[in-house]
Amino acid sequence: MTPATGVFGHARSRGRGKVPAELSARVPAEQRGPGRDRDDVRLLVSRGTEVAHHGFRELPGLLRAGDLLVVNTSPTLAAAVDGRVGHARVVVHFSTRGDDGRWAVELRDPDGSGTTRARAGGPVGSEVRLAGGVRLVPEEPLSPGSGRLWWARVSPAGAVPGLLRAYGRPIRYSYTERDQPLSVYQTVFALPSADGAGSAEMPSAARPFTQGMVAELVSRGVQFAPITLHTGVASAEVHEPPYPERFAVPGASARLINAVRGTGGGRASGRVIAVGTTAVRAVESAAGAGGVVRACAGWTDLVVTPERGVRAVDGLLTGLHEPEASHLLMLEAVAGGDAIDRGYGAALEGRYLWHEFGDVHLLLPPDES
Repeated sequence: MTPATGVFGHARSRGRGKVPAELSARVPAEQRGPGRDRDDVRLLVSRGTEVAHHGFRELPGLLRAGDLLVVNTSPTLAAAVDGRVGHARVVVHFSTRGDDGRWAVELRDPDGSGTTRARAGGPVGSEVRLAGGVRLVPEEPLSPGSGRLWWARVSPAGAVPGLLRAYGRPIRYSYTERDQPLSVYQTVFALPSADGAGSAEMPSAARPFTQGMVAELVSRGVQFAPITLHTGVASAEVHEPPYPERFAVPGASARLINAVRGTGGGRASGRVIAVGTTAVRAVESAAGAGGVVRACAGWTDLVVTPERGVRAVDGLLTGLHEPEASHLLMLEAVAGGDAIDRGYGAALEGRYLWHEFGDVHLLLPPDES
């Protein structure tokens, strides 16, 4: 199949387009002026190829009683920690904790401006010295052929949660203006994990929600279904397929999704709208071929593509990010390639802001008004 060419001038399946630097959101919305809050961002709404421009605070009027928002409760970790390899300074990004106690990590070089750059050469045989007497030894690549993320043994065992609490900071990329406290990277839906697990990077589609917004949505009859997916680190330099991630879809959320969609012979009462691509990945990982969602927990390596389609999701609220391949493929699976091309084109023309502190995009079915 020949890939279609998107608004960034490259094949959508390659996803190598670049967003103009001036459209990167450098600080959170609430820091852009007095009296502003998290929900003071713009909302692009796509219904098929029809595009409309709104503010995020208008979201309650765009949804209806009976709709269900699937939200990710994973907390964001302070996942960046300074260390040393010999005499060289490094920054370790802790991504994912494995079942055997090892951690998937990325070693990066500090760039002198408070952020990091890709580290030249591999970490094989390197012992990384961290604060508090913690040691880390990379052992093998997370996946064959990838030299970016490595499974690493940490000693003493079980030290990482305490290390991150005491010495960690949120992972930050070069398009942001300055370091931010961890609270800036938490969503209103984040819940602490008993084992200290969480996301290396914020599930950012949910960032504009405030407690007041949630209360208004509930008062209008919009429901919420919590799931958990602990997302690992992304990469500003390479576009790789998503790695396996730990997730859980509780039984109560599965029953809510099935009831709203009318799965199993019932009558649909609303739309299931995932808040973020992490929510799509979790729900679709728990959905059978007939669209029935079951309680499920473990690891998912699912890559949602247009060829596979979506089985349990009707719409998606997502941030605007660099158009890497797996992200765009998931959006196309939900809304179709033409809708994504039109939406991204409108976002560029309208000078929407990108990345985790930026504006958001609501994808709804084309036959809805």
